[in-house]
Amino acid sequence: MNKIRIGTRGSELALWQARHVAALLGAERTEIVIIKTQGDRVQNVSFDKMEGKGFFTREIEEALLGGRIDLAVHSMKDLPTENTPGLAVAAITRREDPSDVLLVRSDRCVRGTAFPLREGAVVGTSSLRRAAQIRAAHPSAELKALRGNVPTRVKRLAEGKFDAVILARAGLARLGIDLGPFVDFTLPFSYFLPAPAQGALALQVRAEDVALCEIVKALGHDETARAVGAERAFLREFGGGCHIPLGALGIVQGPRVHLSGVIASSDGRSILRRFTADPDPERAGADLAHIMKEEGAGALI
Repeated sequence: MNKIRIGTRGSELALWQARHVAALLGAERTEIVIIKTQGDRVQNVSFDKMEGKGFFTREIEEALLGGRIDLAVHSMKDLPTENTPGLAVAAITRREDPSDVLLVRSDRCVRGTAFPLREGAVVGTSSLRRAAQIRAAHPSAELKALRGNVPTRVKRLAEGKFDAVILARAGLARLGIDLGPFVDFTLPFSYFLPAPAQGALALQVRAEDVALCEIVKALGHDETARAVGAERAFLREFGGGCHIPLGALGIVQGPRVHLSGVIASSDGRSILRRFTADPDPERAGADLAHIMKEEGAGALI
């Protein structure tokens, strides 16, 4: 059998993810192909200003459709909610901790308080979702755009360009980033929800490649698939993409998916959070979106 060609972005985190999947499949039967995406090429524009969707996935999907690779490994939160014709997500791997983390410079931290930021702290993020929720939790924070891979963002914090930055716990854990120089504050789900599917990997193949699809399916994790399925169904109802200050978290308890969602105005002054539970992930996401739309969520976007 020919080697399975795994397509991925070239960032340290993307390569870790691709190598992780390669190890699960057997390193000797795989090879990794690095593909540069729009999101990699354009570093001076925040996500909400970029047109379209799939900034980090489109070129990889094109390589998959064109037969230049056999398997794509995506951070699932980057994958558009609409299925690309001819492609299929064969498996969703076990999710890492989906939390967001506030990393604060030790000399800028306010200790012994419920929230470790000083007044007027400069916080780095290019995510509308993160910015809105931080503004709601700490209205005096000054939000500044921060792009780049995980190590680059941590480096810019260390250099003093920001007082704090917001990053996904999953990326920090996978790369083994040393957080010793900083105060590491996990943002609680009670007031800070992650991006839909944060911490999960999507393994995508050509729909016609039945043999590889069956091989890859063995790497799937059903509980994760159900949870992120509800989150992405919720996102889909609002049009998807990075242009919306939206967060969601699904937790599987018994037969039901318990789904929390948030929609915020970009300034963080108006936030709508609601919750639902349902055995069907797709129905949970659609129902929660319907509830929130009836309560005016559309006006916040």
